[in-house]
Amino acid sequence: MKSMLKYRLSSRLVIGGVTLSLFSATLCAQSPQQIVRPPKTLLWMDVSTGSMAGMPEMDIPAGLGGLMGGLMGAMGGGNAKSTGKEYYGSARTFHMMPPRILDVALWNGLKPGVEATQNIPLGMKLGDKLPLLPILAEKVATVTSEPRPEKEYEGTYERPKGRLLFYWGCSATVRPGQPRIIDLSKLSADSAQAFGSAFGGKYAPDRGAKVREDYDVYPNERDHRSLPRGASLVGEHRITGDGIPESFRFTLGAAHDVMPAIALQSRGDLKDSVALSWEPVANARAYFLNTMGAQGDDMVFWSSSDLPDTGMGLFDYLSNVTIDKWVKEKVLLASSATQCNVPKGIYGSQEGKGRAGGGAMLRMIAYGGEHGFVHPPRPTDPKVPWDQEWSVRLRVKSNTMAMLGQDIDARSSVTENNDRSEQSGEAEKESSGSNPLSNLPIPGAAGLLKGLFGK
Repeated sequence: MKSMLKYRLSSRLVIGGVTLSLFSATLCAQSPQQIVRPPKTLLWMDVSTGSMAGMPEMDIPAGLGGLMGGLMGAMGGGNAKSTGKEYYGSARTFHMMPPRILDVALWNGLKPGVEATQNIPLGMKLGDKLPLLPILAEKVATVTSEPRPEKEYEGTYERPKGRLLFYWGCSATVRPGQPRIIDLSKLSADSAQAFGSAFGGKYAPDRGAKVREDYDVYPNERDHRSLPRGASLVGEHRITGDGIPESFRFTLGAAHDVMPAIALQSRGDLKDSVALSWEPVANARAYFLNTMGAQGDDMVFWSSSDLPDTGMGLFDYLSNVTIDKWVKEKVLLASSATQCNVPKGIYGSQEGKGRAGGGAMLRMIAYGGEHGFVHPPRPTDPKVPWDQEWSVRLRVKSNTMAMLGQDIDARSSVTENNDRSEQSGEAEKESSGSNPLSNLPIPGAAGLLKGLFGK
């Protein structure tokens, strides 16, 4: 009798549990989904720090930083000079100068194409406000000169020489199964797709502002200053202008600030394993490094990824989700990483094998991630619609470059930068008259590729 009673009670509990579960699921299914109305005013801020490893930061004469940034932006868009976009967009490039770039883009659907103002904290050292000017309508569609007649190609196809060699992973020696080799002399004239697949890999998703007519941007033709040494974004920012919501103000903290330059150190000759190390970069979520260099007719690539990926498409901003995913997959180095070795001999001299040894260029990026702000906050009651007034997307990164195989002591350059920072006020008032570009060793990447791809 007791056993039967126990069985019945257990059955009821099980049945009751199932009934309760079904009832709970029904309630969840019937609960209303919150209505979300996206904002009509959106702001994008891209902040980037660039440097040449081991070199002190150079004082750029007034206007030159904006000019260089403008040239870089113009190279990214064919019609830039007729629209005002020649100053905007440099933060996404791999740059060394100017050392700090701020790109701001505003789209105000309530009143598009109208000038606005970004009121900024004094710590940015750019005054108390920045003008956000609208992109001008494109005017280059009209061709003033007659098009030149197409010329029939009279030359003959010349098969490229050399090979592409791909290495990967932080290691003092070459790992088993490496390198992957593509012999260009065995490629046919119409095998561009096969060649392109050699550089296939992960690419940074494009989450930046799709700037076009009716967007407001900084820098612009009126004000194209870059962020000076010691500038900080920390503090209150407010966007004002015709049609801008009165509530458009937000505060940035230390986690959102300009990232410092990467203090990279390098030890080792090209014939040996090159030991790379760096100080932890504030606010960095991950790191990535790659190299490219010539060995006679061959081109050698290496990356810090544990997967066979050249990383050519990774030197751009990444979302936090993408960073975390690729750190887990060991495509990126974790934020705790402070060292990495380039394998021995991959760029060493090959004269004994009929190939002249060459140099190699190193690039490194520290990903600062992405930060989003939306106003007003999401209502806790799902029955109340979430009417968003405005949103902000802030992205930060820091990158550096160096010639591989040259010993670099980051501490000396950091010390010199600090000393110069204390004197920056006087340095800005007086110009030495020297060319700040004259001592900058720009690696000849184009020269490295010339022998590989022909004329």
